[in-house]
Amino acid sequence: MPITITAFQTSPDRGQGQARDMRVRWALEEVGQPYDVRLISFDMMKEPAHLALQPFGQIPTYEDGDLALFESGAIALHIAERHSGLLSDDANASSRAIAWMFAALSTMEPPIIERELALILESGQSWHTERLPLMEDRIRDRLGQLSGWLDDADWLDGTFSVGDLVMVGVLRRLNGSSLLNAFPNLLAYVARGEARPAFKRAFAAQLAVFERQSAGA
Repeated sequence: MPITITAFQTSPDRGQGQARDMRVRWALEEVGQPYDVRLISFDMMKEPAHLALQPFGQIPTYEDGDLALFESGAIALHIAERHSGLLSDDANASSRAIAWMFAALSTMEPPIIERELALILESGQSWHTERLPLMEDRIRDRLGQLSGWLDDADWLDGTFSVGDLVMVGVLRRLNGSSLLNAFPNLLAYVARGEARPAFKRAFAAQLAVFERQSAGA
């Protein structure tokens, strides 16, 4: 049986490739592993069958034989550890790549997600205009630190790795914002990730879900 992942049946980002199954699709494309996608609705995400795979009722999940995983970072790491292409054969380089993956998820992503949720859920609150600049300042600080580390390098630690895959995925959540536009080397970094053939295949597959959904609307 092929690897099976879950993804949104109805694309909440309208085909922008922001849903977290994108990271898993991209990782599988990078290592050349075929996979099936099971599309689920928001109602199905709360049903016992899905909660048995993902206790928080989210996507993606990953099934391969008798192994079931959840959390996109854990799934990407599992793929990288079991297939060549996303981690170096050098143990130290491999550990650094994993550190960058955790930095993307634990240091970079939380303030970015906080801002997203504030824009969606809190824009009507009286205190929103005061809180938003504080959140954006925290993001700018992190982007500045990352920009300084990357400098003029193509990737975070020499060659492309699972750390870059996850970091690019996180930074893409700022696409089109003045926050990311203020750091040209990070814009170029994201563009290099998006130019990879494996990314393009993963993006096209996720976009096709939205296009089918739109055609049937």
